[in-house]
Amino acid sequence: MKTLRRLCAYLAVLLACVAGIARADALTDQARALLDKGDARAAYALLEPQEAQRAGDPDYDFLLGLSALELGKNTNAVFALERVIAVNPNHVRARAELARAYLALGENQSAKQEFDTVKKQGVPPEVAATIDKFLSAIERIDEQGRTVWRGFTELALGHDTNINAARAGNEIAIPFFGGLIFPLGPTQVRQPSNFLNFSAGLNVRHPINPELSLNAGLTGSWRLNQRRSDEFDASQFDNSTLDGNVGLALTRGKDVYSAIFQANTMYVGSDGVHYRDTYGITGQWQHNYDPRNQATAYVQASSIEYPGQRNRNVYRGVMGAAYGHALAGFKTVFYGGGYLGFENDREDASYVANNLWGLRAGVQHELAPKWQLLANASYENRRYRGEDPLFLKNRHDDQFNLSVSLQYKILRELTLSPQYTYTRNNSNIGTSDYTRHVVSVSLRHDF
Repeated sequence: MKTLRRLCAYLAVLLACVAGIARADALTDQARALLDKGDARAAYALLEPQEAQRAGDPDYDFLLGLSALELGKNTNAVFALERVIAVNPNHVRARAELARAYLALGENQSAKQEFDTVKKQGVPPEVAATIDKFLSAIERIDEQGRTVWRGFTELALGHDTNINAARAGNEIAIPFFGGLIFPLGPTQVRQPSNFLNFSAGLNVRHPINPELSLNAGLTGSWRLNQRRSDEFDASQFDNSTLDGNVGLALTRGKDVYSAIFQANTMYVGSDGVHYRDTYGITGQWQHNYDPRNQATAYVQASSIEYPGQRNRNVYRGVMGAAYGHALAGFKTVFYGGGYLGFENDREDASYVANNLWGLRAGVQHELAPKWQLLANASYENRRYRGEDPLFLKNRHDDQFNLSVSLQYKILRELTLSPQYTYTRNNSNIGTSDYTRHVVSVSLRHDF
């Protein structure tokens, strides 16, 4: 509700800049001056005694309604503002203030209707964007007591400089063979490709009681690489994934506790060869200090299995924490966190077991009413416990990731997003040392 109040105040300022209050006579001029100074109480005390004589005058009724709304006299505000709309249905500011009054009274559907009407009557982009935030907040309030289904579809086109996450050179020395230099095949050398990616997902939230809810989701993704030549068939690195999750979330005051079972399966190549399965459980605690500050702590336990490559199977455990902070006005949000964990081998292959830790940080900033800038960076350190059988040393990786994207809201449900992602994995094992750049443009529809 604090967020809604801030949105209300912000919208009032924007609308006041767009549509000035008309000067009608000495009474309304004086009331207007008091409201401009922020003295709604004095303005209401001046106007209210004249209601019997002046009701029906749209300038008077608007000032009366606005001052009543600022004082929390929401029912009185509705009566006055409805009289303005009855005389002048195209009074944009009065409709927006009426929507605020309805919202304060808990009449969410009436508020949504008035906000939608304001947008259709034509307002500047910054006002429309603020109204969209109101509508999203209203939807979240309405969803708390009913089962809600949400989904999305997304289509992306892009270019990947290293679809196989491989090294740049075409030769490598193998210590196991006395340091002899071996040529690498096309699949072991960095290969670029254009790609097409389609993904879709569906999520459901079902409230069991006011504090407890059941959540579940299913997401699929399909990536097709561009076929290039007989020398290298990029389709062997096509991939598809299927993710599913189901769990419970318990809300107690400012705290949210959740437990989620997750499963993922991945297929590679144009023939869809079964490549990897991951399944496990995540427990999370989220504390909302206030609308602008949030902390999270979590624990994950999972099993990663590679059909046909059992020596790569591991048990994975991770624990971490994160913190998010929004600046005043909610146009800029920062977040950061860290984690540590392990991967234990399951088939007496200690060279795949490792200890790991990492850091993540990011920012989201509203550049303009329809434009968002998102940037995030991460670092992960992995130290393997066993000696690699070919390179005769323990592997050590330092992986850096950077992602920058813009989001443009074509419509409330339709988003266009150009994105750039950089990955650098520094490894003392030559076949695991690589650099990757991915540039893409996606179109996403939420429903």
